[in-house]
Amino acid sequence: MPDARVRAAVEHWAPRLISMGVDYNDFVRTTGRIERWEEWHGAWTQTAEEHLELAAEAERTGHGLSAGEAYLRAALCLHFAKFVWVLDIERHRATTHRAIAALAKAHEHLDPTAQRIEAPLDGALLAANLRLPPGSERSPLVLLIPGLDSTKEEFFHLENVFLARGLATLSLDGLGQGETGFSLPIRPDYEVAVAAVLEALAGRDGLDLERVGAVGVSLGGHYAARAAAFEPGIRAVVGISAPFDLGGAWDTLPVVSRETFTFKSGAGDENDARVRAGALDLAPVIVKISQPMLLITGRLDRIIPWEQTARIAREARNGRFVLFDEGTHVCNNMPYRYRPLAADWMRECLLGTPPSR
Repeated sequence: MPDARVRAAVEHWAPRLISMGVDYNDFVRTTGRIERWEEWHGAWTQTAEEHLELAAEAERTGHGLSAGEAYLRAALCLHFAKFVWVLDIERHRATTHRAIAALAKAHEHLDPTAQRIEAPLDGALLAANLRLPPGSERSPLVLLIPGLDSTKEEFFHLENVFLARGLATLSLDGLGQGETGFSLPIRPDYEVAVAAVLEALAGRDGLDLERVGAVGVSLGGHYAARAAAFEPGIRAVVGISAPFDLGGAWDTLPVVSRETFTFKSGAGDENDARVRAGALDLAPVIVKISQPMLLITGRLDRIIPWEQTARIAREARNGRFVLFDEGTHVCNNMPYRYRPLAADWMRECLLGTPPSR
C-alpha cells in the first residue's frame, strides 16, 4: 500500500503529468512501483533513463525527430521526479540540471530556434526559454509563468498551443522556481522578475514587446496578476486556478506542496512558511490592475478553491471568470478546454483578431 504522500501525489497530479506530456503508460508503470515517498525520485529517474537511452540510440541512427521526442519525455520525467520532492536537496538540484539539459537536447531536434534567455536580478540570474512561431517576422510575446512546483521544463506542449496561434512564448523560471529558485527564493514582488526578463529581451529581433501578455498556472496566475499591477507593458493576463491569497488557501494545499513552499521560500519551518504564504495576497494591488484578465478554474479543484480564482475576476476592473464544473486543479483533466480558450483569448487581446486557421 503506497504511503500518504505517494497517494496524494498520484491523486492530485495524475492529470497534470499526462496533460504536460508524460506518457500514460509511463505514469501507470512508474507510480505502480512506488510504495514510499522516498522512492518517488528514484522511480521517475529510472523511467527518464530509459528515454535517454532511446534518445541516444535515435541519434546514433540519424533519427533526429525520434531523438527529440525521447529527450522531451526524459526531461518531463526528470522534472516530475523532483517537482515536489525535497527530501534530498542535492539530488533535487542535480535532477533539475539534468532536466534542463534534456530539454535543451529536445530543442536541438524539435525546435532549434529555441533560445535560452538569462537576466540578472539581485546578483543572480533568471533563466527562461524563448520560442518563436514559424514564419513570423515580429510576434507578440506571451510570458508563461509557472506555479509553486512547475518550471519552464514542463511547458513545451503548452508553448505549442500559443506558437500555433502566431504568439511567441517565454517560459520563465522566476523567484523560487526551477534553477532560478536555488538563488532567489519565493517572495511577493514577482514583478521584479518580469521587469528583468523583459529588459533582457529589449531590442531582440522577432518580438513585438509592445504586445506582451502573461499566462500563469496555479500560483503563477497570482504572479501574472501581481506583475500586471506594476508592468503596464503587460496588455492582458490569463490566470488558471490562481489563488487570490495563498495564505487563505494554505490549509487546502497537499502536505508535499506545503513542504515545497517551505523549502522554496527559505522559511525556517511550516509556521514561518504559513506567514510567508500570507504575504502572497493580491488585496493591496488588485485596484492597480486595469488590463483585461481571464480567470479560469475548475469547480473540483481541491488545491486552490475555485472561489479564490473567482475573487480575482470579481475584484479586478476588467476580469472575466470561466468555471468548468468538471475541472480539477488547472483543469488538467480537460486541457482541451482551457488551453484553446486561453490561447485564443490572448491572441485576440494582443492582435485583435482570431486565429486564421
